[in-house]
Amino acid sequence: MKAFRCAVTIAIVLCAGCALAQSNTQKTFDSLKALAGNWEGKNSQGQTLRVTFRETAGGSALLSEIHGQGPENMISMIHLDGDRLLMTHYCGAGNQPRMKATLAPDGKSVIFDFIDATNLASADAGHMHHVVFAMPDADHHTEEWTFLDHGKELKELFTLQRAK
Repeated sequence: MKAFRCAVTIAIVLCAGCALAQSNTQKTFDSLKALAGNWEGKNSQGQTLRVTFRETAGGSALLSEIHGQGPENMISMIHLDGDRLLMTHYCGAGNQPRMKATLAPDGKSVIFDFIDATNLASADAGHMHHVVFAMPDADHHTEEWTFLDHGKELKELFTLQRAK
């Protein structure tokens, strides 16, 4: 009987841990869903850009579309995968990096780190490798995109405000 109670206690603790991880992942996803709408701002070079976020697939995915200068608009799809929050970025470089999210300790930034990619010619070929969404308030956010090409990092910062 004592062994049974011990086993049940261990099972409850493990389930609670899984539920907590799931709730933190859902909380992170919900914080990104709050970006739904149209945003405008500037990139690192001072060029104007627009970014649109919208929920799709019954709220199970968030689409982000970057409308920049020229024809190279890019999209990213963000969705839950069990206890992970993933992003697939459809890049102008012609590949599709997948990244896993973590919520920063301050609760106001979501950090995505590279897992793998499709259409990547080699492991060191140019690809988006890291993205940070920082949301200081409901009407402002930044996106810092890090492109990795043969060991060299190129960073791009978008400073955005909610469009009126």
